[in-house]
Amino acid sequence: MIVSFANFQGLPRRCKALSTSGGTDYQNMIHSMTGYAVAAQDIGLGVLQIELRSINSRYLDLGFRIPEELRAAEPVLREAISARVGRGKIECRVALAAAAESARELSLNAHLMDRLAELETRLAARFPQAAPLSRYELLRWPGMLGEQSLSAESLQAAAGRLITVALADLSASRAREGERLAATIFERVAALRRLVARVEPMLPAIVAEFQEKLAQRLRDAVASFDEERIRQEVALFAARADVAEELSRLATHLDEVERAIRKGGVVGKRLDFLMQELNREANTLASKAMAAELSAIAIEMKLLIEQMREQVQNIE
Repeated sequence: MIVSFANFQGLPRRCKALSTSGGTDYQNMIHSMTGYAVAAQDIGLGVLQIELRSINSRYLDLGFRIPEELRAAEPVLREAISARVGRGKIECRVALAAAAESARELSLNAHLMDRLAELETRLAARFPQAAPLSRYELLRWPGMLGEQSLSAESLQAAAGRLITVALADLSASRAREGERLAATIFERVAALRRLVARVEPMLPAIVAEFQEKLAQRLRDAVASFDEERIRQEVALFAARADVAEELSRLATHLDEVERAIRKGGVVGKRLDFLMQELNREANTLASKAMAAELSAIAIEMKLLIEQMREQVQNIE
């Protein structure tokens, strides 16, 4: 019987059951790179336990803590983890807790018994007066009572079954954490969309006011300037200061963020790139701000983007 435990603190009992039954498909969800799972199985000689801990990493980074007597299981574990996990620093700990003394199954060393019988026959022929070995003495003979051992093949098979359960729990844990990250990012995306919606109707009035102020300053500074030339210079500067294109690109990048999250899978690097692009547009918007209100909105956008970027760093 295999027993598994996942780090689902605070989650409903129903969710825990789904994670071990295989009834939920987590492959089409985004996954956090942070997770924990442990699974255990009684393999006769004791309880084999596999513990998985996962934290953030730029690439897939595997580390193993395995006692020498269980080292034969490492290739199976490495292959299984690499096939299931895309990114993250994974620490895999393997341990075998020995069964209680009363539960251990002992066996007689058949080879040693045959060897002792052969030697005793030879001794009896040479020393006929010598007393034969008693059963008690035979049982106490070093190496006579040997505990069962597990072959490398059997150990690998047991580890293969157990790591499948542990990885299912780890995937469930990372998927549920990813679901929370997705909800947080969607909230920030919605807030950014509201800011973009606030800016768009403000632009015509802000540009017109800025044009008038700039034209008046030019008139005051250079009275000899031709009025048409002033209008041309003001129109050119206002066109350069127009942020409609930046707002359009912000909306496009926000669409792509939502699309990537809904698609699921390994999207952390793509989302990180989108955060860079969003930040670039917000910086441009701030540099072109022609009014204090527009500058304040740009700063608020940058704050929301930074909050999203922090969450994205945790996504596989």
